[in-house]
Amino acid sequence: MGEVLTLFLVPIGGGIPAGVVLAQKYEIAWYIMAGLYFISDLILACVFEPLMLWFIHASKKSNKMRLFLENYKATLAKTGVNIAPSLGPMALIGISFGVDPMTGRAVAKAAGHGFITGWAIAICGDMFFFLVIMSSTLWLSHILGDGTMAVMIVMLIMIFGPMLFRRIKAKFKK
Repeated sequence: MGEVLTLFLVPIGGGIPAGVVLAQKYEIAWYIMAGLYFISDLILACVFEPLMLWFIHASKKSNKMRLFLENYKATLAKTGVNIAPSLGPMALIGISFGVDPMTGRAVAKAAGHGFITGWAIAICGDMFFFLVIMSSTLWLSHILGDGTMAVMIVMLIMIFGPMLFRRIKAKFKK
């Protein structure tokens, strides 16, 4: 189970689908997988929160870090994420689902949420994302009979799906 947890700790890429296929190989039930992923989110919270707080503190003293923070906010705004205190929990869960729990927590912090509520919101969105990717990977692996191919397909969809969705959406707006 340690190998599966380690894969779930990978913050980018194929950590989820690879962890799901490995867990399936070890015959770990889906709810145990979800529990392991939840534990990985708790570990992430304990590692990321002090780094985020340090960065916020340091950005008040350093022009370079302040500029980086301003550029980060501008980049988020371009992706449709507007940091505002008026963002409700559902919008914050959506950010965590659509981007990642670290961005979800950063936006929750900017919206005024403390450690517990901020991470609860971020983890909630991330767990929804995990459940979608886990069920898709398990289904595809069952259909194809090949976990490696399922991981590759799910990763490609995770990478290129949002870009394709934006292009299709833009064509319909015209």
